[in-house]
Amino acid sequence: MDRQAYTDWAKRAGQALIAAAMTLAPHAGAAIPPLVVAVDTGTEMPMAAFSDNHLVDGFHKQLGEALAAKLGREARFLLLPRKRIAMALDAGQADVICLYLPSWLPGKFEWSKGFFPVAEVLLTDTSIPQPHKLQDIAGQPVATVLGYYYPELEKLGSGFVRDDGHSSSGNLRKIAAGRLHHAITQQSTLDYYLKVGEKLSLYPPLVIKSYKARCAVSPQARVRLDEVNKAIDLLIKDGSVSKIISTYQNRLK
Repeated sequence: MDRQAYTDWAKRAGQALIAAAMTLAPHAGAAIPPLVVAVDTGTEMPMAAFSDNHLVDGFHKQLGEALAAKLGREARFLLLPRKRIAMALDAGQADVICLYLPSWLPGKFEWSKGFFPVAEVLLTDTSIPQPHKLQDIAGQPVATVLGYYYPELEKLGSGFVRDDGHSSSGNLRKIAAGRLHHAITQQSTLDYYLKVGEKLSLYPPLVIKSYKARCAVSPQARVRLDEVNKAIDLLIKDGSVSKIISTYQNRLK
């Protein structure tokens, strides 16, 4: 190969390398997408607290950040009304929503293993006889949250009389005001309210059910279900789930 031919070949080779580098550079340097976590804006502490349209505290924030970290991503929270969450997940606007159960969220979503302990309880004030089983409240109004499904009480049929409110704290205020005698809520919500809200005279809560909440994964998520389950396993193994719960409990002491 003469000098001129070699020069031409080297020039073409250099141009090809530059073109290849320009093609690959955006992919090689592309940032890993965030984990987009949907959060119901109707959720209250200790589950979530909001300020200026931002999630600032609560289980959803701590868990979302911990889960994203195990996946090697940053967490970004998409705040939505409850009725829009299933649509957002289905459209891929959010990757996951956690601390849910399949019966709460209609749609063809994949579900993680259960991992976050939750107790659902019936509260009754001490101005009336104490119920010892759900059948004891048949026919009596019960403070419930609009849009929530209560399968255990639905078994009472027409004996389950709902009095829907927009929040658990609002329902607890109804009991404090003497407007209702029964309410359904989560034990963690009750504990938080008793610390920061009005004083209540209640019987020991009647546990309706205990379960482990899960995460729903969008069919268009940028993370796979097996990756989410592996991340959850790591959160359990290193004590992160217990730490999130204990952090909240310590605040109430």
